[in-house]
Amino acid sequence: MQPYWLPYIGYFQLMGAVDAFVLYDDVQWMQRSWINRNRILVEGQPHWLSCAVAQGSARAPINQRTLPLGPGVAAADQARLLRQIEAAYRKAPQFAAVWPLVQACVQAQGPGVAVYVAQGLRWIAGHLGIHTPLVWSSELSKAAGLKGQDHILEICRVMGASHYINPIGGQALYDRAAFAAAGIELAFLQARPVTYPQFAGHAPVPFLSIIDVLMFNDASAVAGLLQQYDLC
Repeated sequence: MQPYWLPYIGYFQLMGAVDAFVLYDDVQWMQRSWINRNRILVEGQPHWLSCAVAQGSARAPINQRTLPLGPGVAAADQARLLRQIEAAYRKAPQFAAVWPLVQACVQAQGPGVAVYVAQGLRWIAGHLGIHTPLVWSSELSKAAGLKGQDHILEICRVMGASHYINPIGGQALYDRAAFAAAGIELAFLQARPVTYPQFAGHAPVPFLSIIDVLMFNDASAVAGLLQQYDLC
């Protein structure tokens, strides 16, 4: 998976379901993706929260993109993000317990966007009791020039994988027969539309950032929500 910033619970369900989680950092950066943005709850509605990224080539891979450059620029952007999150959730039942973790994730150090995002992923996963090793795709000794499914199969080969799990959206991208021919079982993880009480007076909004899950659920409830998925 590409390194996603403060992702939804399904990302962590996937991380908890595997023996090794490969951060796909050597593929092309995509504008308006989940790499540097996610959604939080503002007045009962989903609201985009985006961390700033320095200007760079549209063709550059994820691991070559950086946070804003210049003295204090990244810190100012992180302060902006924390103000937005605090305003949205300061009345949530778990705010006091979760706020230090949120601060740490938002104020993580770069300068690379991939490294910045991955630090938050590690800290949140540890908070959730998930200790799956994270592996950088760019650090694997694999054949160069491969794309799409062939690239994934090569990663599986290098990792010695017998089973590859992808989010449900990958059904349109990957062919079971091709994986079977390589001796690899292919499965897809479907996160259920996890809902829980949020602020009173509004209908539940699923699939927001993991921040939302943590703000409204204690540790035992989160542990149960992490199991709300299906493999197909």
